[in-house]
Amino acid sequence: MPALRRYIAKRTDAVDVDDLVQDVLLRMHVRGQAEAIDNIEGYLFQVAASVLTDRARRDRTRERSAHCELTESFHPVEDRTPERVLRGREDVDRLVEALEAMPELTRDAFVLHRFEEMSYDAVGEHLGISTSAVGRHLMKAVRFLAARDLP
Repeated sequence: MPALRRYIAKRTDAVDVDDLVQDVLLRMHVRGQAEAIDNIEGYLFQVAASVLTDRARRDRTRERSAHCELTESFHPVEDRTPERVLRGREDVDRLVEALEAMPELTRDAFVLHRFEEMSYDAVGEHLGISTSAVGRHLMKAVRFLAARDLP
């Protein structure tokens, strides 16, 4: 078998060698013993060549070379476990409670800047306060949330 493995390994990818050797042996088994084979080694390599040809034909038909492997880099695994989902929901609930407990002007400045993505100037104009006051309210909001161990 080492000679058969080397023969196949020279003609295909290393990951396919075991499968192709198995295909060769399966064809030899299925053939049965209808008649004696004079040159068993020659016949074995002839079957191996046939298996390689069939594999190449199937690969072209199925466009195997166009497929990408199923790896983390191509298909990242999402870690959305039930525990993580529950923890996320609890964090959102805690954030909502903290926002409700925050002084109104501070909360409004924080929500407009963080969630509505408004600039300091736009928030100040919307709330009728100066840009520096917006900065102070945002710092107050961040400290308020940090004290409650929130992001």
